Amino acid sequence: MDRPPAIDVHEVRAPPVVHDAGATLHPPIANCRHEAREIGAADACHGREWIRLMSRLLLLMLLCLGLPACERAQPAPRSGTDVVTLGNQGETTSTHERARIAPPPADYLSGTHWPTARLHDGAAWVSCTDDYAAQGDGRPVESLDFLVLVDTLSPCRDTGLLRLRYRGNIGPGFTALVERVGAIARRMDIRDRILDIDSTGGEVEEAIRAGDVIAGSQWAIWVRERSVCHSACVLVLAAGDTRSIAGKVGIHRLIRQQSRATTRRELSAELADITGQVRDYLARNGAASALADQMMTIPNRDLRVLTADELAGFGLSGTNAVQDDLDRITLMRQCGDDFVRRRDRFMRAFDSNCMKPGEGAEAMQACGHDLEQRFGFPDAHCAGRGALDQYAQRAGQALPLSGQSPPRGPRPGAATGAVD
Repeated sequence: MDRPPAIDVHEVRAPPVVHDAGATLHPPIANCRHEAREIGAADACHGREWIRLMSRLLLLMLLCLGLPACERAQPAPRSGTDVVTLGNQGETTSTHERARIAPPPADYLSGTHWPTARLHDGAAWVSCTDDYAAQGDGRPVESLDFLVLVDTLSPCRDTGLLRLRYRGNIGPGFTALVERVGAIARRMDIRDRILDIDSTGGEVEEAIRAGDVIAGSQWAIWVRERSVCHSACVLVLAAGDTRSIAGKVGIHRLIRQQSRATTRRELSAELADITGQVRDYLARNGAASALADQMMTIPNRDLRVLTADELAGFGLSGTNAVQDDLDRITLMRQCGDDFVRRRDRFMRAFDSNCMKPGEGAEAMQACGHDLEQRFGFPDAHCAGRGALDQYAQRAGQALPLSGQSPPRGPRPGAATGAVD
């Protein structure tokens, strides 16, 4: 049987091909796939033609791969903008700090050259005392750069206490603020750290990031009178070692920014992932995961202010349960079971006998020292540690309810400039 004549790609001539869009395609490009079919149909069983045919086929394939008419459509580049879920009562947040192209290196805080970060949606101040009635909110945080923060926090080395006042939305700038201030405080051995917050909410993802930073940095959190902590801010509140609340704490539904949902099913699907993240976050910080379900029952435009009993029931006030267990485990390793049991009895007696409304700091301290002797403290078998040491620190970080005198510092709500 006669073989069909061999096709020489250099001899192929064809008129230009016009696409629907009106673009003219060069003939070799238009015919490249047609010629490949012709070559594939040739009798390749004869050895002397095999190499020649394969060479031509390879040439045509390379031609097709190298020209635009045969290229695959490339996927659209990612925008670099994170998905954002808002926990902010009917408000939007600014978009100029939305893009998180890449997180900073995990160990950047150990150095001195920090990536640029700014507070776009809030303002912060640092004070070295908890007496905000007499001393105000302290020195403004003008920059999140390393050297500026070192200069701002240096006076607090003498007092061993810093109070970080923050007023504004929860966003990337807030996360950078608590992360960096906590790192400098750790370097300076400033052990008493109070986050004095006033926020109507913000980005849920950033609240989780900031909360995880706070949970590992020994922060007490205050919501003083005439301050609020709403929506996404509640997640930040959950992370504190202690939570002292005299202002209003409120919750409502989360909402996806620029949502494309047109049905309830689509809206629920959008929020399913972040709701799961919120539940996991609350659980690891000793708060009730049921809080996430409660949030989803209140329209975003509304607000449910939690009562004192609800705050306690959801694990949002007082000592963080997870941190308290962790402290007990650490103390048990260091000082033994007997020390921990005696300290627990001391703490219960201190709460009932010494933490009385109207008692001043000196009276509470004297009452605590009397109780220490009754329960065998300081303990010579545990480096002379007293039961009041850690508990007094927590009591001093607490912001009492209205009408009670604080262990140290002023009555809450006396500060000026707080937001109603």
